[in-house]
Amino acid sequence: MKHVLSLCLLLSVQWSSALVNADETSAKGKIKPAAKVRTNTVIPVFRLSGPITEKPVAEDMPSFFGGATGESLRSLLSRLEKARNDKDVPAIVLQLNNPIVGRAQLEEVNRKLTALKEAGKKIHVHTDLFTTGQFALIAQATELSMVPTGYMFITGLYGEQVFLRGLLDKIGVTPDYFTCGDYKSAGEMFMRTAPSDEAAEMSKWLYDGIYDNLLATIATGRNVSVEKAKSWIDEGVFTAERAIKKGIIDVVEHHHEFEARLKKQYGDNLKFDRKYGKKSSSQIDLSSPFGLMNFYAELLSPSTSRRSTKPAVGIVYLDGAIMPGDSGGNPFLADAAAFSDTIRKALDEAAEDDAIKAVVFRVNSPGGSAVASEVILNATKRVAAKKPFIVSMGNVAASGGYYVACGTDTILAEDSTITGSIGVVVGKFSTTGMWDKLGVSFTPIERGKNSALMSSAAVFSDSERAAIHSYMDEVYGVFKGHVTTARGKLLKKPIDELAGGRVYTGKQALELGLVDRIGGLNEAVALAAAKADMDSGYEVRVVPRPKGFMELLMSDLSGPKDDGRHLSLGTDAGMTGSVVDAVLPLLQMLDPARVTAVKHALLQLTVLQTERVSLTMPVMTLSN
Repeated sequence: MKHVLSLCLLLSVQWSSALVNADETSAKGKIKPAAKVRTNTVIPVFRLSGPITEKPVAEDMPSFFGGATGESLRSLLSRLEKARNDKDVPAIVLQLNNPIVGRAQLEEVNRKLTALKEAGKKIHVHTDLFTTGQFALIAQATELSMVPTGYMFITGLYGEQVFLRGLLDKIGVTPDYFTCGDYKSAGEMFMRTAPSDEAAEMSKWLYDGIYDNLLATIATGRNVSVEKAKSWIDEGVFTAERAIKKGIIDVVEHHHEFEARLKKQYGDNLKFDRKYGKKSSSQIDLSSPFGLMNFYAELLSPSTSRRSTKPAVGIVYLDGAIMPGDSGGNPFLADAAAFSDTIRKALDEAAEDDAIKAVVFRVNSPGGSAVASEVILNATKRVAAKKPFIVSMGNVAASGGYYVACGTDTILAEDSTITGSIGVVVGKFSTTGMWDKLGVSFTPIERGKNSALMSSAAVFSDSERAAIHSYMDEVYGVFKGHVTTARGKLLKKPIDELAGGRVYTGKQALELGLVDRIGGLNEAVALAAAKADMDSGYEVRVVPRPKGFMELLMSDLSGPKDDGRHLSLGTDAGMTGSVVDAVLPLLQMLDPARVTAVKHALLQLTVLQTERVSLTMPVMTLSN
């Protein structure tokens, strides 16, 4: 009920709100004038704001107060493709509002922008500021425009690895982690205060690969040499006025001047379409109570959607840390991780649906539970036995994220996808020292040589370590076996020289035979359709169908089920109402990259607390 009350409060606040917009001053810079194209021209405006998500949202999800509900990668790509093929669209406009786009996502969007330019369409970008990663996205612009005194921080590639050992020492907690492979460094954040030599070496080749790709993207987009792009980055900070002198941008102007100039170029009747290619969603008319009543009527009306019987390529998403079981019926917790039961059911649904002729498995995950990864991999093999099955790797598909990709002979990744990390992590924490500091003591009662194996009373004994090491070696052997079975003679080195926890970019993985092609989600869909002999006329269908707003709201009101099979990420439906709920949003605003890293570390702890054995990659931030 709390979510309904929150919604009502939000509506009451917004009812009394008003938005005011103003633009002023004059343009600077030189853009060659172009002949007016036609009257009644439409130019789509793509406003990139916040994260580009992997999973799509339901078509009937309401857009509150005229704002956006968020956009998935596939939706953005589809709208760009529509503009490319639209004869009435001579150009598009990109506007940045602090978008968060993953490295692999960026590469796929860039290919679509390149295709737009090759089709004779112009790309106009107007922005207030941008960072290095955003520059790589907008570098494709036909012309790049900024407001006066706008600024850019194109400072390069920065990342951090998280190490918690110092904190654990202060609170009296002793970590005990060991791995298969010198490069499997996920446990180092608990055991060390700085990376091992192997982890540092791996970070070097990983960041070198991503940085080289970033430089090439900027250089190609701006039509300069890689050396020139690097000199911009090494200088780092620019105002708009200085950037135009350096050739980084093309024009300095306010937004109203930007629009006026485009109208002069394309005709006074030019229309900027800010909803181009978007399907209509529910809107709330706040000018009267009748608008709100109509909105409620739409939400409460029965759904008329039916499953299509047209030939289709199905997309199943695995997005987030891989966890066992399911979310317990909590729709908001469901988006926090990739639960094995949920993914298994989606894959089985796609396998059994005769209208779905081929399946793309979109994986965006740093890994997680070994058992959950095996459950998902087994389900992918059932799909592949019935119809063409393609794995499309997103920003990251490493450790367990690579494990689940071993059920197919066709894996696509982007140049900057982070993948590999074939290895196993085992460990636990001894909390006795912490309790001693608090004056709390425990007296153990043991029956059985290894009875305390899962206990937090002490680190592993020699016999416990031997027992769990045997299990870990077996899991590691299974992991390597899946890889060699799936990849076979494609591997360029013996498996032990590729595994051991080594992490690679997609480009490096292609060279080593760990993936088959460079490409994104759209290329994977096209390849799946071709393998199913569907040249045209097929649909692309997400499995399972994204739930609509009312479905999510009602499922939340009904409360999470507790059948003992799902994994909770905290008390009270995922720590709702706790101090974490109050603090994390504030920290997210102040330091989003580090908060995300800590969240990933907590997810790893959740898996390890349940199973002790994990298929996950090191936690690191990657920004700019």
